[in-house]
Amino acid sequence: MIEEKIIERNREAMRRFEKCINTNDLALGEELISPSASFATPVSPNPLYGAKGYLSVVDFMRQSFPDVQWKLVNMVADETTVAVQWQCSGTFCGDTPFAGLQPNGKIFSTTVMNFYTFDEEGKIVGDVAATGIAGILQGIGALPSN
Repeated sequence: MIEEKIIERNREAMRRFEKCINTNDLALGEELISPSASFATPVSPNPLYGAKGYLSVVDFMRQSFPDVQWKLVNMVADETTVAVQWQCSGTFCGDTPFAGLQPNGKIFSTTVMNFYTFDEEGKIVGDVAATGIAGILQGIGALPSN
């Protein structure tokens, strides 16, 4: 019974996390992400920490893709980990180049997988992402489509 409540708590946190990243809501991020959570990302040579660090990646994406959105498609959860399938899409029309390319108005849509780890308080303490960069690069014309 306690196990089921913890699993549902983690699932609900991910539903709220979807809102957090789509609105870039720092206050909500601080409710959901532990300040000590460390995130490795290609946008920084050093780990990023806490909600502010995680949402800095969202800020980075919005510079090139102002309308970028993540839709939670599916998730599988246990007491410590939630695997999430995201549908990520956006338009390459921002002010900043991405992967060496200038914005060109192309739209991308790709599936991304992330695995989130939770602490005993129900806060996110880690995120391992299966790279979705190939889908983004195909969508903006940097790689050929299949």
